[in-house]
Amino acid sequence: MAEAHQAVAFQFTITPEGMDLQLSYQALHQIYRSGLRSWKKRISRMQNRVIKGVYPASPSSWLFVVIAILATMYMRSDPSMGLIAKIQQHLPLSLHVSLSSQGQTMLSALVFSTLLWLSVILALRFCLKLLLSYHRWMFEKHGSTSTTTKVWVTLLRLLSGRKPLLYSYQTSLPHLPVPTIKDTLSRYLESVQPLLTGPGFERMTGLANQFELSLGNRLQRYLKLKALWATNYVSDWWEEYIYLRSRGPIMVNSNYYGMDFLYVTPTSVQAARAGNTITALLLYRRKVNREELKPSRVPGTVIPLCAAQCERMFNTTRTPGIETDVLQHWQDSEFVAVYHRGRFFRLWVYQAGRLLSPREIQSQVQRILDDPSPPQPGEEKLGALTAGDRVPWSEVRKRHFGAGVNRRSLDVIERAAFFVTLDEEDQGMRGDDPAGNLDRYAKSLLHGKCYDRWFDKSFSIIVYKNGKNGLNAEHSWADAPTVAHLWEYTLATDAFQLGYTEDGHCKGEVDRSLPHPQRLLWDIPSEVQAQVSSSLAVAQQLADDVDCHVFPFRDFGKGRIKKLRISPDAFIQLSLQLAYYRDRGGFCLTYEASMTRLFREGRTETVRSCSNESCDFVKAVAGGEEEEHCRQLFRQAAEKHQNLYRLAMTGDGIDRHLFCLYVVSKYLGVDSPFLKEVLSEPWRLSTSQTPLQQMELFDLKNNPEFISLGGGFGPVADDGYGVSYIIVGEDMINFHVSSKHSCSGT
Repeated sequence: MAEAHQAVAFQFTITPEGMDLQLSYQALHQIYRSGLRSWKKRISRMQNRVIKGVYPASPSSWLFVVIAILATMYMRSDPSMGLIAKIQQHLPLSLHVSLSSQGQTMLSALVFSTLLWLSVILALRFCLKLLLSYHRWMFEKHGSTSTTTKVWVTLLRLLSGRKPLLYSYQTSLPHLPVPTIKDTLSRYLESVQPLLTGPGFERMTGLANQFELSLGNRLQRYLKLKALWATNYVSDWWEEYIYLRSRGPIMVNSNYYGMDFLYVTPTSVQAARAGNTITALLLYRRKVNREELKPSRVPGTVIPLCAAQCERMFNTTRTPGIETDVLQHWQDSEFVAVYHRGRFFRLWVYQAGRLLSPREIQSQVQRILDDPSPPQPGEEKLGALTAGDRVPWSEVRKRHFGAGVNRRSLDVIERAAFFVTLDEEDQGMRGDDPAGNLDRYAKSLLHGKCYDRWFDKSFSIIVYKNGKNGLNAEHSWADAPTVAHLWEYTLATDAFQLGYTEDGHCKGEVDRSLPHPQRLLWDIPSEVQAQVSSSLAVAQQLADDVDCHVFPFRDFGKGRIKKLRISPDAFIQLSLQLAYYRDRGGFCLTYEASMTRLFREGRTETVRSCSNESCDFVKAVAGGEEEEHCRQLFRQAAEKHQNLYRLAMTGDGIDRHLFCLYVVSKYLGVDSPFLKEVLSEPWRLSTSQTPLQQMELFDLKNNPEFISLGGGFGPVADDGYGVSYIIVGEDMINFHVSSKHSCSGT
């Protein structure tokens, strides 16, 4: 094979005259460049460790401290109050012999200066942590900021004024606090009051009181002990028990999708769109590795959010197990895995340490598209194993993919930077049925054909025949805002930075000597093929049952809502409550995802959007009450929702606390009727907002057609709805609604 020949740096033969050594200088040069790139990455990482290790100070501040101490000593003053002399007395005997008295004093002054500098850093970091633990600003009314908050903002700006790296704030973020049992139970009972009848609410109140007086405080003590010891008392259990221990299909049930631009497709050339998309993603990976991305912040503030989820974005795969799956993360790989017409390929995206140009990647992708070879026996639908139940996939993987050619090929997929599907269909808003085409586009991204995606990868990119693209993301390693940040950067870089030629091809030159992409080889016995068919049947039944509807709402948007002095999110959530009531004639337990990334390793918390106030508003509207009264109830409900959202963001939510108490009870082997009932309640309306985080990348005023569609997910309950929405610009809200055909009521 050509790539194997190019990998040989030297050859030798034994002749009667001696050994004839033949060096390939080109190959040696490639090895040299690859090694150079590797060392540059190591040095860059070491440099970043130092910079973020001393944040909010800077490495150069050490020199300032040293000069200040030496200058003070030169003026015959002792700033250390005798500590420098003490350090000098305790220097090793060898230094007393080899250094003069002046040299010993200088060395002692350097040691003292360094210790003083480190002490100042620890003090600054402690102050920054205290400042980031202050959350009262969030509960103050807009336009009426207290003096305390104004002072807090000033101090926070002073301490975080230096340009931070991506992970600079990590060690300064506070730990997620454990709410009190009493507060959590009180908020829980308030949240279920509008959903239960009088006797039902009394029964639940009795269960809650019994839990508080008996088992609750015991479980709480264990939870507080974990909070003292662990970085975050929720996140590891949430990842394991909610995601990794789920034994059903992750396709539809857990994975979610992101869409391309609504109105624009930058090019109709499939290989070119793949070339720019892959390049943009790898540029983002480079920024993550070098920590060049700005830390995410609460919109409109200087308050940083946890960036821990970025660490496992690339080169990550969820591997199946019998009882629990495992997330595996590898060092940066120099290739991506590609699927096209039933064949798997390894596509190298680096050559000797150099990232290939977009045009070169396009050329390599085109080689895959032009490859006429058929799939090997059992290869075409192999991806269905990742779409079906987890236990059969684990058993097959252990028996048939643990060694030999199957192990090597599976390693390529699992260790790849990410997975790419070159789809043979056209997708997007097109033709005579734009709305129906958007629905089909959503279903294609959510599950495809159930075998042409690798659902275990941290994320998979799908590039369609007409140039449209999208992604499917696995949920356990990160939440939607982290993936949305990646996707925003990818779309913006593709369209505005990399660009295309007039005929729709990528820019740049092509090195024609690049080795062809490698076909992955498989040996799939009949037993594995039978399991593939079985997993595909399970996945296909699930996919056929999902109904998706995507629609852009253009009547009004954020601009008009804000003029009413109401939170756009609260406005949409109350609209959803009204819509559900009109659809089903009642109310249901409603899940809205909120973030807890104000805290270290924070992920999400639940906002229970169905409240007493929201129900009062909905009943008033449905009952045809006076408009002014409805308007008053609406404002009360919106304010209540905002308060619930703030509580969730600042660590005073309900559901993660109850979830962790339940996990502790299982570890202790004790049963709680209250916790068992709480954790079994179905979320018939599951909602989430996709935030626009990098507005500076999109100039929607001059390029209004570059509007993002956002993304969506499957319904959480069989008889419920999944609703995702993205607020785009001032005049549009895009909705993604999912339900199941098998439920006659949705």
